[in-house]
Amino acid sequence: MSTRIQPQSIRTVGELFANAAIKDVETPIYPPKRSLLSRVHLYQGDITEIEVDAIVNAAKSTLQGGGGDLVDGAIHMAAGPALAKACRELYPGRHPCPTGDAKITPGFQLPSKHVIHTVGPRWSVSSDTKTMASQLASCYRKSLQLAVDNNCKSIAFPLISTGIYGYPIGEAAHVALKETRIFLEGNNQIYEYVAIMRLHGSSFTRLQPENSFHIIFPLGPEYITESVELLSSVKGPVDE
Repeated sequence: MSTRIQPQSIRTVGELFANAAIKDVETPIYPPKRSLLSRVHLYQGDITEIEVDAIVNAAKSTLQGGGGDLVDGAIHMAAGPALAKACRELYPGRHPCPTGDAKITPGFQLPSKHVIHTVGPRWSVSSDTKTMASQLASCYRKSLQLAVDNNCKSIAFPLISTGIYGYPIGEAAHVALKETRIFLEGNNQIYEYVAIMRLHGSSFTRLQPENSFHIIFPLGPEYITESVELLSSVKGPVDE
């Protein structure tokens, strides 16, 4: 049986603030909202091991695995051949999934109940950055809405398009977290959102100077008392 990681065992943004793994800023983009800090978890590890209602796959347009991203191949391998069959039934022949769209299948042999497949944009210096950002944002919006439509309460995302598709990690994280914040504020059904922060050798430490967690999910002064209480309950250092 594969390793199963429960979302409750993964530190939330609130706990990382309390443990000083994330530093607050004076000029956040959004106002502090403590309820969000307990719903968003940050994880460094294998997305195929997380036991949630849905994991999101950074897929290629045919949804056949192994070409959209290294995460894509890992998910198909862990789920077993039934996943590729289910994807073929979604898009028979040569009809690709459009960039920015998302589709859902069962998780089969994965700990997660579902896999949501979304096709991110390929980064190119010659392409319109606004268009690419809009397509990437659509991946998160449509995946989250698809999760809600299928009664998912928990979901795990990789940083879409940051593998072989080449989207800059800092910019991709900003788009991902902005869309996450907007969606979670308007929808309470998803109460556990896991952001996977290690892809292809990157790590939370590497992302720290440029990530958007502390800007989009700020701590805020009204959270100080609670953060002190959290600090005493956080066990051990943040994984590196």
